[in-house]
Amino acid sequence: MIPIQRKLAGLVLLPVIAGAVSAAQSASWPAYNGGVNGDHYSPLDQINRSNVDRLKIAWSFDTGEKGDIQTNPLIVGHTLYAYTPTQKVIALDAATGELKWKFDSGIVGRQPDRGLAYWTDGREGRLFAGVMNFLYCLDPESGKPIASFGEDGRIDLRKGLREPYEEQSIALTSPGVVYKDLIIVGGRDPETHPAPPGDIRAYDVRTGALRWTFHTIPRPGEPGYDTWPAGAWKDAGAANNWAGMSLDAQRGILYAPTGSAVADFYGGDRAGNDLYANCELALDAATGKLLWYFQGVHHDLWDRDFPSPPALFTLHRNGQSIEALA
Repeated sequence: MIPIQRKLAGLVLLPVIAGAVSAAQSASWPAYNGGVNGDHYSPLDQINRSNVDRLKIAWSFDTGEKGDIQTNPLIVGHTLYAYTPTQKVIALDAATGELKWKFDSGIVGRQPDRGLAYWTDGREGRLFAGVMNFLYCLDPESGKPIASFGEDGRIDLRKGLREPYEEQSIALTSPGVVYKDLIIVGGRDPETHPAPPGDIRAYDVRTGALRWTFHTIPRPGEPGYDTWPAGAWKDAGAANNWAGMSLDAQRGILYAPTGSAVADFYGGDRAGNDLYANCELALDAATGKLLWYFQGVHHDLWDRDFPSPPALFTLHRNGQSIEALA
């Protein structure tokens, strides 16, 4: 049974059909939006149009915190993983709502947190959680940070963007995407100066080592550099992926939507088309190499971000099947 999100302060609710039985009750929801292809689809058919009016609450869990919950929980096996309003990570028994563990980083999160990312090689699993500017790697069984990842179980996402890194502002408000042995992340940046560049980065799931970076504000010698004023990469900011990403795992293609460059409503200091702001990017998921881009707005002055990861689907028309994204 897949959890249905309710935006109520401090509550995670799991509605079910009273008395219904399904062989698919243990089906997983192991990625944000259900799957890395972003289609929000579940094959479960226990809830349908003929019985949805009989939904009843099976259990509820009170986080004991004020605020709201914007998270899309994961279901892996019989465990539900989610956030509390202050960005503590919780693991619940998905059948009963009983708390298995809670991870408190010691940081009071003040950003929305839309979900987590899960990786497994079939033998071990790892849970990746964004808490403000940190990416944590947690043991899914205990909730404890895995010390061999990054710096004692976490990566400071401010590092590597611009120096001094302590003055940079970034928050991981949408979960990263897992591809093979990579965790790929964007981040939420400020909407006015100063702001770091909106780099998209891939880290090794085991060690936390940086494997590749795509510069959304191109540097000298990179395609798109001439769409900005000379040297803009040194002080221009954002053009970031804050909404999350989708993945064609079979082809190894990562799809990353980006937002506007700073400042949101003034572009006098960034004359040009400002690639790769306001774009849908298709990147080689293994290397970060640009495959193609579609820019929705050139030189955005109205904050026209791409606000969600695309959904991958197959269109059947005139006897043909067309692979596409929306």
